[in-house]
Amino acid sequence: MLKFFFMILFMIPLCFKKKLFWMVQMSLFLMMYLFLNISINIMNFCNISYMMGCDMISFGLIMLSLWICALMIMASEKLFKYNFYMIFFLLNIIFLMMMLYLTFSMMNLFMFYLFFEGSLIPTLMLIIGWGYQPERIQAGMYLLFYTLFVSLPLLLGIFFIFSKMNSMMIYFLKFYDYNMYMLYFSMILAFLVKMPMYFMHLWLPKAHVEAPVSGSMILAGVMLKLGGYGLLRVLIFMSSISIKLNFIWIIISLIGGFYISLKCFCQVDIKSLIAYSSVAHMGMVIGGIMTMNYWGYLGSYIMMIGHGLCSSGMFCLANINYERLNSRSLFINKGMMNFMPSLTLWWFLLLSAAMAAPPTLNLMGEISLINSMVSWSWLSMIMLMMISFFSAGYSLYLYSYSQHGKYNLSLYSFYVGLSREYLLLMLHWLPLNMLILKIDYFMIWF
Repeated sequence: MLKFFFMILFMIPLCFKKKLFWMVQMSLFLMMYLFLNISINIMNFCNISYMMGCDMISFGLIMLSLWICALMIMASEKLFKYNFYMIFFLLNIIFLMMMLYLTFSMMNLFMFYLFFEGSLIPTLMLIIGWGYQPERIQAGMYLLFYTLFVSLPLLLGIFFIFSKMNSMMIYFLKFYDYNMYMLYFSMILAFLVKMPMYFMHLWLPKAHVEAPVSGSMILAGVMLKLGGYGLLRVLIFMSSISIKLNFIWIIISLIGGFYISLKCFCQVDIKSLIAYSSVAHMGMVIGGIMTMNYWGYLGSYIMMIGHGLCSSGMFCLANINYERLNSRSLFINKGMMNFMPSLTLWWFLLLSAAMAAPPTLNLMGEISLINSMVSWSWLSMIMLMMISFFSAGYSLYLYSYSQHGKYNLSLYSFYVGLSREYLLLMLHWLPLNMLILKIDYFMIWF
């Protein structure tokens, strides 16, 4: 695992030469294909070097991080064109990739915490440095303080575990079962805010709306998954108390998912709508993990990968429109079918993935999550029906509002899409639908 870390480290000199802008992206793709070929033991940690190791959960999420980071550079061509602090931008992305890679591959709980919090810094720089509106400072502060406020209890919890066990290796922790209320809350809350759970989600729409396209992509694609990854790792050694208390989070997430779905119908900002829909999807993921059963774990993992690709792709679409019109308002982004009919196809494909149409990963994830939560309690069926129905509802609302209708007369200065943009969308959509062919790898582990 260390060799891939060094590969990311040695990409840093590439950032300093203006002509090598696309070279950084190609290096990330190359690393992605090299990483794809490592032999992996589905059950246990393998490729162990120093404190780093890789199992199935890490493998999928590291792949997702590499893929999204490469696509972030592809989406940010505007910075290259205007030479807008481009070198610093590339450095930032490499630093972020390093943090994410280390977070997902660390086997030591404290080191995991360190990089989990460290990934906040480059994201903050992306939002504050390349965001669009003056409110980006406030959005950055929201992101920072929501995350930092709950991360101190997590740190204390980790130290407590070390004092009890004299080890912080995640693998050994699974032989323990801590039945302590304070420890449970201190370990879980940081991840629930990162997910984000309803009631703690206020930083997410703000951060998304103010972030540049690359910031939105990494936030939706990978940062939300850090919370899910943390929960998958931590709940294993707190199973007896989790079974007692997890109903709280499931209820909040399901009712919250329903409320957020209604809130999506009120949005007039495209990015804001996509951001709120992320909260609804992540609510289902939290519910699945918290049921503590096989289907829930698998479903949440698949849903995290699927949502990462799908949500990131939709932010790219929103940005393609924004670059042409300089507005994200649904009142102005109308009748797009007249101007870019080929882009309408991509809106359709990615929004159908968001409402979990076959053959996307989202469908498989949603089926597993519904299965897990209904087996936990049949009452959850009511909210799950609502969430699934409204998910299709707001996807249709976004599609029909932006693609149909009378277009704004000031749009005649429009130009058609670039091949780079279509490639960008294809690289989001293809893995989302092709990974279903290898669903056995997702479903038969543990």
